[in-house]
Amino acid sequence: MDLSVGAIRERVTAVEQQIDLWTQDSVDLVIVTKTHPAEVVRMVADAGARMIGENYAQEVRDKADVIDDIRSAGLEVQFIGQLQTNKVRMIAGLVDCVASVDRPSLVDEIAKRMAGARIHLQVNATGEPSKGGCSPEAVPQLIQRSLDQGLRVEGLMTVGPTSGTEQQTREAFRLVSQMAISHNLRVRNFGMTGDLQLAVEEGSTMVRIGSGILGSRN
Repeated sequence: MDLSVGAIRERVTAVEQQIDLWTQDSVDLVIVTKTHPAEVVRMVADAGARMIGENYAQEVRDKADVIDDIRSAGLEVQFIGQLQTNKVRMIAGLVDCVASVDRPSLVDEIAKRMAGARIHLQVNATGEPSKGGCSPEAVPQLIQRSLDQGLRVEGLMTVGPTSGTEQQTREAFRLVSQMAISHNLRVRNFGMTGDLQLAVEEGSTMVRIGSGILGSRN
């Protein structure tokens, strides 16, 4: 896949136009740059992206120079992968938002290392053991713990079923959307390349697109 700045910009525009066909609401696009080298991250920024997502703490640290550059230019960097508590220190000062917070110990460590950080709480809405995320029942307590520690809870995040039906995917997204609304949270963060339309139709306000814009990962 062509990874020139112009080609990336064209694909970003195409995705945004698709989203506009499905909803009149504003949907933020997070371009997933995990496993792509620093020069691709820079090209994504040059293509006009507003948000990128990284999945691995070690990789964030390895890309620290380019991340510092693009953040200073106003681009937002999110951590969207499963995060071990002992690796929070590796991303502190390098990301603007942690969008995969799913347990009390992680809340505590982020509050310790990244005081006042913006976070999204990840919900396991499908019940799959292989997926990260807290149970839907645990969300109220996790929100309160985060607020008590001074973190800014902006929204909820989830990942659709790995091999579910369209109806199962819609139900998972709908559940998290309704929960976010009921807790007065602005961000409903779900939807990727493979289930983008379903996510947008079920009320997503933030989607994470990787292969649809940057092709297969290394």
